[in-house]
Amino acid sequence: MSQDLNERSRRILEAIIEDYIGSAEPIGSRTVTRRHPLGLSPATVRNVMSDLEDLGYLCSPHTSAGRVPTEKGYRFYVDSLLQVGPLSDDQRHRIEQYYGGKELQVEERLREAGKLLSRISSYAGIVMAPRFTSTVFRHIEFLKLSRGQILVVFVSQTGIVQNKIIETEESLTQGDLEQVTNYLNRTLSGMTIQQVKQRIVEEMAQEKALYDQLLTRALKLSQEVLKDEMGGQIFIEGASKILEQPEFSDVDRMKRLFRTFEQKSLLVDLLDKSQRVDGVQIFIGNETEYADIEGCSLITSTYSSRRGAIGALGVIGPTRMPYSLVIPIVDYTARLVSQVLEGENE
Repeated sequence: MSQDLNERSRRILEAIIEDYIGSAEPIGSRTVTRRHPLGLSPATVRNVMSDLEDLGYLCSPHTSAGRVPTEKGYRFYVDSLLQVGPLSDDQRHRIEQYYGGKELQVEERLREAGKLLSRISSYAGIVMAPRFTSTVFRHIEFLKLSRGQILVVFVSQTGIVQNKIIETEESLTQGDLEQVTNYLNRTLSGMTIQQVKQRIVEEMAQEKALYDQLLTRALKLSQEVLKDEMGGQIFIEGASKILEQPEFSDVDRMKRLFRTFEQKSLLVDLLDKSQRVDGVQIFIGNETEYADIEGCSLITSTYSSRRGAIGALGVIGPTRMPYSLVIPIVDYTARLVSQVLEGENE
């Protein structure tokens, strides 16, 4: 808590964290006095470091005199000490040059955003496509695969395509499915997915649905399609870059992290959480409540479009990441993705 620390303690904690971010080596009192004009003796700095350790902001990794930040220390640093400036003109130019001039489909654009985040930050870039409940319905198509199985192709107004296979006990020809497709596209296009769900419930409750075989089939198939959440596809780019960080030389830690990347459900959950609040969100270490990404931080931001799509993107790396550099990269990239999506759907 900020009331635990006076100005001298804050300056020393800030110096230790920034030096550790740069070196990945425990920081001692002589290093602090040599690199930072604090006007304090090594003995005084050492005493303050001991107090900071007692308060839980620093820890001693082994018997050396050096200290490293704890997750509590990083959280205090991010919330109370960190000064985040805007991107430099050169960084903005690099981002815009890489991302802005390509003619791509929406999903390819999102994947490119992940590559961009990884390239600029030197960590792993992650992007979650919008969930369909946050988007506007544009088009649906039903394709018969086999008896009892139907492929549903669902397209949002922003151009995100989602495929889903559903089971049905009804015997439907492709002609039947084309009639259903035409009816739904005529009736539901332009609604949000939440509105579509509500409309289906209302239509099924009306007496006329009992006497209209086409309507009944259309509503039942639509309900089957929408009963589970769709979307939330995750793109992870540059995951191998994390292995270049000394924190991940431990094989077990590396395996846990890559299992998280492979399964993706944990990252979907975190990015879902980040969408509940506007702006940049920072999850540090165990704040995520997931042991598999212990020792990592996740910096995220949401992107959106006027059509209602809401997704999230970010950077995942060690807790020892240069937050002042990564935060504006994530923030600017999210705003750029929003601008591009809006431009494509005007």
